[in-house]
Amino acid sequence: MLEGTSAVDESMLTGESIPIEKKAGDIVIGATVNKNGRLKIKATKVGRETALAQIIKVVEEAQGSKAPIQRVADVISGIFVPIVVGIAVLAFLVWYFWVTPGDFAQSLEIAIAILVIACPCALGLATPTSIMAGSGRAAELGVLFKGGEHLESTHKIDTIILDKTGTVTKGKPELTDVEVQGIDEPLFERLVGAAEKNSEHPLAEAIVAGITGKGVVLPDAHDFEAIPGYGIRAVVEGHSVLVGTRKLMSQYSISIGEADTRMSQLETEGKTAMLAAVDGQYAGLVAVADTIKETSREAVARLKGMGIEVIMITGDNERTAQAIAKQAGIDHVRAEVLPEGKAEEVKKLQQQGKKVAMVGDGINDAPALAMADIGMAIGTGTDVAMEAADVTLMKGDLNSIPDAIYMSRKTMANIRQNLFWALGYNSLGIPVAAIGLLAPWVAGAAWHSVRYRLF
Repeated sequence: MLEGTSAVDESMLTGESIPIEKKAGDIVIGATVNKNGRLKIKATKVGRETALAQIIKVVEEAQGSKAPIQRVADVISGIFVPIVVGIAVLAFLVWYFWVTPGDFAQSLEIAIAILVIACPCALGLATPTSIMAGSGRAAELGVLFKGGEHLESTHKIDTIILDKTGTVTKGKPELTDVEVQGIDEPLFERLVGAAEKNSEHPLAEAIVAGITGKGVVLPDAHDFEAIPGYGIRAVVEGHSVLVGTRKLMSQYSISIGEADTRMSQLETEGKTAMLAAVDGQYAGLVAVADTIKETSREAVARLKGMGIEVIMITGDNERTAQAIAKQAGIDHVRAEVLPEGKAEEVKKLQQQGKKVAMVGDGINDAPALAMADIGMAIGTGTDVAMEAADVTLMKGDLNSIPDAIYMSRKTMANIRQNLFWALGYNSLGIPVAAIGLLAPWVAGAAWHSVRYRLF
């Protein structure tokens, strides 16, 4: 970057929900969003060298490396028919030449009974009927499987990787804390909110939204000034108001006392804190953070209860990542990981013999979604993520993850049940027909009962 100062939203690439302050000499990335100010930028990487192009390349390579799932039932069905025809012909010959020599009608009846009692369609339908029922029920729960093979494969998952921003968290900063010192809190909120109302910074938007959400009516501010890298200054109802960093307070010789310790504590919790002064005196602080979704902790607990290891991965910093993971009940964290690094983390777990599902919502998650055994995209996320994934969670709720796994497990249990009955029926019925204990009409009735059971 050649000139200018601004806050740049890099969440599409790094997962960092809070915009990053940029100044001359810093590197900015194509397709990220300039939230505030004018920038003069020199392109150093174009075309196939850009970060977005590299992500697309990784996605394509990962998608091309997936092997098709072989259906055991289809193989069995393909072998079953010629075997049954062979058994029927053999039975006809045995009855015609040895059991009832010369009795063509009786021998033919035995062969017909074998062909009728055999039910190859029971084997062929065992899988697709269950897949159809399972995928339909999953859709009612807001879980869309792109194909039957993904519904089958999901039951094998033993490790879930969760993206942080927009997946575990809501994906946008919210006002979380307001602390005052020596001033009435409603007055403090009115002054700070009015001062921030004129700012284009996304953190200011979060503060204003949080304060107005409490029903506070904000007056107009005068003499507003944005101080790049420091904060803002304004006059509200005759009061001089400053909101910003420690450096801003120091620049105006304002003593913040123990507020510095409290600010550090909030930062340890993954929050971004800003100090405020009114008429040259420290008056309090406000903090914003990307908060976790209300259902995230419950969903993580459900996954753990199903015996699945849960890992959170993010491009965000270690401190914020650990704070969010603690709130959500996640024990394992990978922080400061770039998009290609997320795919590498998936590959490492796969090399350890784990069946991995990746859950994300952004462009930066696409390589990992494509690389994982099962990729799950949050339906409220980007089209790129949903295109790379095998499963779409339409509700944007992490509870859809255990729902998807549960439906896959139930579907596979039903498939095994169908195959058991189909194989058991054929294994029992064919020998009985071959020894002449089953009339063709009885065999036909039995065939229909098995056929209808699958539906």
